[in-house]
Amino acid sequence: MTQNTTIEQAELGKGGPRVGIQGLGCMGMSEFYGETDEAAARATLRAALDAGVTLFDTADIYGRGRNEEFIAPFVAAHREEITLATKFGIERTDDPHHRGIRNDRGYIRRAVEDSLRRLGTEVIDLYYMHRHDPSVPFAESVGAMAELVQEGKVRHLGLSEVTGAELREAYAVHPIAALQSEWSLFSRDVERSAVGAAAELGVAFVPYSPLGRGFLTGAFADAAELSEGDFRVFQPRFTGDNAKANAALLEPVRQVARAHGATPAQIALAWVQQRAQVHGLTVVPIPGTRRPERLAENAAATRITLTGPELALLEPVAGRVAGDRYPDMTFTSAAREA
Repeated sequence: MTQNTTIEQAELGKGGPRVGIQGLGCMGMSEFYGETDEAAARATLRAALDAGVTLFDTADIYGRGRNEEFIAPFVAAHREEITLATKFGIERTDDPHHRGIRNDRGYIRRAVEDSLRRLGTEVIDLYYMHRHDPSVPFAESVGAMAELVQEGKVRHLGLSEVTGAELREAYAVHPIAALQSEWSLFSRDVERSAVGAAAELGVAFVPYSPLGRGFLTGAFADAAELSEGDFRVFQPRFTGDNAKANAALLEPVRQVARAHGATPAQIALAWVQQRAQVHGLTVVPIPGTRRPERLAENAAATRITLTGPELALLEPVAGRVAGDRYPDMTFTSAAREA
């Protein structure tokens, strides 16, 4: 099948695969953002490929494996056209509030076999450590991941939510193709050290939640508006006085959007692309959506160029954001740099 590459492509790390400069986060298709229309979600996967999106991102934690199973038919139908990314490292139990971090070799080897089975594939293109447990040396965890590359079960390695020093330490064990962490107008913790280290090493950056979990789009102004089961109701920056203060920060985004005849979502995505250029960094944001029309809107953001004055207008936004991005910041890179 001939691929319609309507967006540009870039190399995902040194020697990594070429992918569209915007990917698709599939998490919300199975969990975290309320009810999903499965037919619309499947149509979104197809629309993404038609738009030139080729990096599809999931994880074993999403729906406790159901997200990997959900996208498996799409993977099977388009295996040679897509770059498939999944993750290990966050352990869930029957307790809905429990989140453990596992990076030990035995866990990694079990996790990859489970993901391969659920995804219905023989190889994972990009395998991330979802969170890092500082008590497990990178020599053990990245070493175990490197074994998977040698065995042909994984093609490239990635990390998520690590500091610049941790990225360098891991890279010394085995080359890392991509670093995935939260990066947006609302979340710029990664600019302290991770962004610079990635640029220095030639590691691509894959920002998750580049739309501030929907808040930057204006889709909601307070977590009280969200449906039951939406995990954003537990995030401090979307509730109470924090939400009110943060909603007031969106006017510059709307102002720039009006100037371009664009949406606030498109401006937020264009900002991430151009901010990465400042650092000499290859970036592939992975906004998540379950609707084809939103997919088209997001992909169109890759064709927007912000002016210097517009970037200056947006620059102060992140410094004024109220509230943390998670109720428990313990396992984020920001906590280990504090």
